[in-house]
Amino acid sequence: MKLSLAQVLEPRLAALDLDHRLQLARELIPGRIVFTTSFGLEDQLITHAIFTAGLDIEVVTIDTGRLFPQTYDVWAQTEARYARRIGAVYPQAQALEELVAERGINGFYKSVDNRKACCHVRKVEPLARLLSGASAWVTGLRADQSQERATAALAEFDAGHRLLKINPLADYAREAVVALVEAFSVPVNELHAQGFISIGCAPCTRAIEPGEAERAGRWWWENEGNKECGLHVTESGELRRGPAPIDTETTR
Repeated sequence: MKLSLAQVLEPRLAALDLDHRLQLARELIPGRIVFTTSFGLEDQLITHAIFTAGLDIEVVTIDTGRLFPQTYDVWAQTEARYARRIGAVYPQAQALEELVAERGINGFYKSVDNRKACCHVRKVEPLARLLSGASAWVTGLRADQSQERATAALAEFDAGHRLLKINPLADYAREAVVALVEAFSVPVNELHAQGFISIGCAPCTRAIEPGEAERAGRWWWENEGNKECGLHVTESGELRRGPAPIDTETTR
C-alpha cells in the first residue's frame, strides 16, 4: 500500500516530543527544509530546538518592514544567544511602492481588500519566493490557536506551495509551550508579558483582553471571522491542503 510521506510521518511524529519530531523530519525528508519564524513564543521554542541540535533546517523570518521594535530586539537577542544568524526575506521594492502609492501607507484600515493586498505584498509573496525549491516548510502553528487552525496536522501537504508542511507544535497547548520556553530560558518578545499573545505587524496587532481568543488582537478592526493573513489559508479561510504528488510517496 502506498502512503504519502505526510501520512507516514504523522503517526511517527505523534509519538515524539518536539526535539525528536524535528530530528525525524530532517532524517526522512530529502532536500531543503525551511522554518519561518515570526519570533513569537512557539517559533522561539522551535528555533531553540533547531539551533541546539544543530539541525540542517533553515531559520528565516519575513521582515515586512512594519514589525514592532521589540520584535527586532528579540531577533538580535536570539542570534546572540545561539551564535547563529537568522535569515530574512523582504517585500519586493516595486510592489511595495505601488501598494503604498495606490492604497496609502495605512490603507489596510480602510477595507479587508486593502488589508489582504498589504499582507500579500509584505508577507505572502515573499514567503512564496522563500519556499521556492524547498521540500518542506516548518511552522509554529498550534491547533488550539484558532478555529481556522483547529485541523492543523503534524504533517500535511500544502497544496498552495506544493511541499510538505510540518507543524511540530500542532498538538501542544500554549501552557506547555510557555513552560518549555521558561525551562530552557529561551529569549521571548517582551510584548507577550503586555498581553500581546499573537504578534504580527505593529499597526495590525493589539494586546488582547482577558477571555479573548489568542488571535483576537490581529486585525482587530475587522469582524471576528478569519484572523489570517493568507500564509496558511485559502481565500475561504481553510488551511491549504491537497493530495501529495506521486513523487513524494513511499511504500509501507
